[in-house]
Amino acid sequence: MSDKPFFVARDLHAYYGESYIVQGVSFEMKEGEILALLGRNGAGKTSTLRTIARTQDPALQRGEIWMNGHALHEMKAYQAARLGVSLVQEDRCIIPGLSVEENLKLAQIAEPIGWSLDKIYEHFPRLAERRKQDGSTLSGGEQQMLAVARALARDIKFLLLDEPYEGLAPVIVQEIERILQGIKALGITTILVEQNAVAALKLADRAMILDTGKIVFDGTAQEVLDNTELRHQYLAI
Repeated sequence: MSDKPFFVARDLHAYYGESYIVQGVSFEMKEGEILALLGRNGAGKTSTLRTIARTQDPALQRGEIWMNGHALHEMKAYQAARLGVSLVQEDRCIIPGLSVEENLKLAQIAEPIGWSLDKIYEHFPRLAERRKQDGSTLSGGEQQMLAVARALARDIKFLLLDEPYEGLAPVIVQEIERILQGIKALGITTILVEQNAVAALKLADRAMILDTGKIVFDGTAQEVLDNTELRHQYLAI
């Protein structure tokens, strides 16, 4: 593993229209690291993910984004995706009318060098059981599994997860946690945005807290778990 950072964000400033959402965010990540990106609602967490993934909103007005030596800030979303950046959005974006397997195969059309279907089903046995079912009729937890599996069906190098536990029953959260632990073991660099801060911190190596679009803490996940005042002030836990 190289001593150089795998990912670098330098002085990111992004806007939704006139709204100043991401305000001078800078950080680095090592390859294989998992970062929990935390903060209250409206802190700028999702906007930071979307800025990295090069979606049109929010619009990056200033700053640089580098992944493994590639200038993501000069790219469109599809170009970043071809380099291995994958954003799993909170709404999961499962394509209705397509089966579980068809949703997975669609992801492999452009990037056929990701995980095979056999490997996906090995890690996601519940999806194997439902491979012929319309993906949009799955439960919320199963749709989340499909969204993550679809990302892995491509040759991803950088996984951006937005609220993977949102709206899920505790037993399903535990199953998603198990899947994410498996991804961690594979060494895939990951940013995890999650309101369930304790669950995210237990999975992450490092934590970063945003408040009104600015970084107010950057340290180990354990530091946040051990700091009651910090959690109360910025995370309301």
